[in-house]
Amino acid sequence: MDSPFDVLSIEPDASEAEIDRAYRKRVLETHPDQGGSAVEFQRVRAAYEQVKSGELVDPEAEWEDPAPPASNGHGDGSEAEAAESADAAESEGADEAAGVDGDADADVDGRRVEFLNYDVLSDHGWSLDDDDLFEKASAADLAPDDYGRVLVRPRESLLEAAEERGFTWPYSCRGGACANCAVAVVEGEMEMPAGQILTPEFIDQGIRLSCISAPTTDEAKVVFNVKHLPGLDELRLPPRQFDQAQAND
Repeated sequence: MDSPFDVLSIEPDASEAEIDRAYRKRVLETHPDQGGSAVEFQRVRAAYEQVKSGELVDPEAEWEDPAPPASNGHGDGSEAEAAESADAAESEGADEAAGVDGDADADVDGRRVEFLNYDVLSDHGWSLDDDDLFEKASAADLAPDDYGRVLVRPRESLLEAAEERGFTWPYSCRGGACANCAVAVVEGEMEMPAGQILTPEFIDQGIRLSCISAPTTDEAKVVFNVKHLPGLDELRLPPRQFDQAQAND
């Protein structure tokens, strides 16, 4: 019987980042919509949960495979029903791999933001104007730091939410006085107070400053790290002026 590590195609000493990347890759390989099966998808999901729990002391020990997806009582357990079940599990699993804990956040108010690193667009031949940009990102084997989701809680800025989940996004002043932390809002709405340096043209284009902005819709999609877009580059500040600035600003 395959171990959870075999199911995920990783070594027992794999790092957290390697586990998350492997999980995301196997999700795409086994999802029914991608030619896989719901049963195999559920095995991948169960293996990920087992490995992430840290309770698997013996990597060769037997583990209990999940039961095949059952009918919901209104059908015959068809592949369509199984695929619907897998879609729900995939959404929850993608949140976990991206730093959003579905169980922990179930009773916590917040808005979910799907993010993508602008730096990876050129590597894949993508454009910020692509209508299916986030669909492409979801189907690609991107590192968790480059693509994922965060939960933004009340009274929390988008930048604070990303940092709270362990992500390192560029910033400098943290007060809306520069464009180092700029993001492009692709879907949804982000509220930003007055008294910041963005021109009306940039605001109309969906550019927001993550250090002082927060989503106002339940879900949003943003491309972060857009500080080098034409015009925004002129609004950046040298990170050395601020003690808390990141080294990659």
